[in-house]
Amino acid sequence: MVQSMTGFGATEKEGVRVEIRSVNHRFMDISVRLSPLLNEHEMPLRNMLKGKFSRGKFDVLISITGDARIKFKLNTGLAREIYKSLNALKSELSIPGTIGFETLLNYRELLVEGEPEYDISSLYGAFSEAMAQLEKMRLDEGKALAEEILGRANRLDSMNRELIALSPEIIADYSTRFHERLKELLAGMEYDRDRVLQEIALMLEKTDITEELARIENHLKQFRKILADDDTIGKRLDFLLQELNREVNTIASKADDLRISNMAIEMKSEIEKIREQVQNIQ
Repeated sequence: MVQSMTGFGATEKEGVRVEIRSVNHRFMDISVRLSPLLNEHEMPLRNMLKGKFSRGKFDVLISITGDARIKFKLNTGLAREIYKSLNALKSELSIPGTIGFETLLNYRELLVEGEPEYDISSLYGAFSEAMAQLEKMRLDEGKALAEEILGRANRLDSMNRELIALSPEIIADYSTRFHERLKELLAGMEYDRDRVLQEIALMLEKTDITEELARIENHLKQFRKILADDDTIGKRLDFLLQELNREVNTIASKADDLRISNMAIEMKSEIEKIREQVQNIQ
């Protein structure tokens, strides 16, 4: 199925939150922001994205949330120093009584917050779910894009068929106009009819758009075939649009008829609208 390059996916599992955004890009570009605690997993996660997608700019944000398990540990070195200092002060000032554990508990700095703990399976599970959401959104948008592009390609094909049907009539009109103009110029004078016919044939050849119309028809057939593929198709479609635009430009340059000129303008406009949509296809 056609896949857009725009999408978003986010999920959270047991203290790990993953967000993945993607937009259109000529190649595969991945930017990852994650907690330093997770640095060792960056490359495997990048490879997961590369295994699922082919094109797009991806922004990945992975964080440890408040639901992660946090361990506290005792700063025994500091506790030892505090205990020694209190005992020294007690002896120096002849303070009665003993210094017990309860006294040390009053020093909150003795408890050090450790790094939050996370489950590796939760990290990769959350990442997989976020990728699945992202893929679904890209596929949904890709389906809508494909429908719009196909509709425009069909309109382009209809205009091309109209030109194919008009071509014989346009050639006949051109030949008639040429003969009438020649009669006006010569005003009854004798002329070499065969030579004139040769000149007409040469001029008609310069304005003939039959080959361009045939190539447009073939390009559009290939365009629709590629649009039905499941593979990465954006670059191939863009190439065909360049070829279509080249053929229409040639038709416009050869045009000696207002109907052809107007149709060529409409076709160029339609091609440009298709190109805008194709830019977001993987």
